[in-house]
Amino acid sequence: MSQEYFPVPKIEYEGPQSRNPLAFKHYNPAEAIEGKTMAEHLRFACAWWHSFCNGLSDPFGVATRQMPWDDATDSIENALNRARAAFEFFEKLQLDLYCFHDRDVAPEGDNLRETNRNLDKVVAFLKEQQERTGIKLLWGTANLFSHPRYLHGAATSANADVFAHAAAQVKKAIEVTQLLGGVNYVFWGGREGYTTLLNTDMKRELDHLARFMHMAVDYAKQIGFTGQFLFEPKPKEPTKHQYDFDAAACCNFLRANGLEEHVKLNIETNHATLAGHTMQHELEYAAAQGMLGSIDANRGDELLGWDTDQFPTDLYLTTKVMLTVLKYGGLAPGGLNFDAKVRRESFEPVDLVYAHIGGMDAFARGLKIAAAIRADGILDQMLNERYASWNEGIGAQIEAGEADFALLEAYMLEKGDVTPNKSGRQELLENIINEYL
Repeated sequence: MSQEYFPVPKIEYEGPQSRNPLAFKHYNPAEAIEGKTMAEHLRFACAWWHSFCNGLSDPFGVATRQMPWDDATDSIENALNRARAAFEFFEKLQLDLYCFHDRDVAPEGDNLRETNRNLDKVVAFLKEQQERTGIKLLWGTANLFSHPRYLHGAATSANADVFAHAAAQVKKAIEVTQLLGGVNYVFWGGREGYTTLLNTDMKRELDHLARFMHMAVDYAKQIGFTGQFLFEPKPKEPTKHQYDFDAAACCNFLRANGLEEHVKLNIETNHATLAGHTMQHELEYAAAQGMLGSIDANRGDELLGWDTDQFPTDLYLTTKVMLTVLKYGGLAPGGLNFDAKVRRESFEPVDLVYAHIGGMDAFARGLKIAAAIRADGILDQMLNERYASWNEGIGAQIEAGEADFALLEAYMLEKGDVTPNKSGRQELLENIINEYL
């Protein structure tokens, strides 16, 4: 009998009255909301790197986490043990999807050929486990930031050989994503940015990044990979200025380089706050541009100015996220990936179970609350009232493109002055949200 790494029962839905810490109180995968099940709306995924590789070391101390599946070696057997632990965890948490970087699941070799062989061995096992369980890959990606070769970036490196190595690595990562049936592929530019402009040719680096993405899109077409490409905004860490700063910067970059038809955005909560935005702002901006693809579900700490990657438990956050997701028709083929880690003090394997239960329940509650708000229509009603002047008369003419400056001048000369605006009612709106919570 294989070793049990997470000695807990399968986590089931027991309802809001349950006091069982190893049960869902709100996440009921089969419950229908707005014509879809919770599982279909939320599309929860587990992040391989934080869940099965992260020992929770920090700049001030060594790893604290108990990971009985990991012997801290770079062996293939150790990688396979991680995979065994991962699929045990997915099954017990009813997680239908997962995400990984290439280097999360298989160790680097002495050269690219050996590295690819290592990856092939582990991917063959992952495919077996997917077929056994029905669990699927939400997205794959390549780690282009950890190895010293990428200290100056990957696609934006000043060294052409580094660009070439990154291209070879992404080529392989797209291939294994396709082999595993992944429905997305993510570009996360962990070091695609600069520390000082004194040694940086920004235009050249941005051109190289665009060329790199076009190469990936072209290769996907060559091999018949039909998954969705995703670009993940992040404002800082590790470089002082990332080229993928926020949703607006990413949308602008994609459009400026003719990539908008091929790439959407993977929005992360903690990255939004580091950019000085709310998560809802980033989601609304991306969705309004037709570029919302997927979500990395986590949160930061408002007292700390870095990427803490905590599990999401704030119902205001999850409700606002789901209001936007429902408004724009859902996330598929994207999903909600828990790019989050337990705290360094939460070192036992069961803590990872508690963390995912809490995050899944928080988003289930957010989904239910958002659906109830939408069903009552109160926010839509107040929004329509606020913008009522655009629904007829001069407002409708402006939106229809039937007005110019001369017409608007004549209109105002006759009208004389502006009709007083309606109140924004922010406090009332916040009270209404609290009523649903």
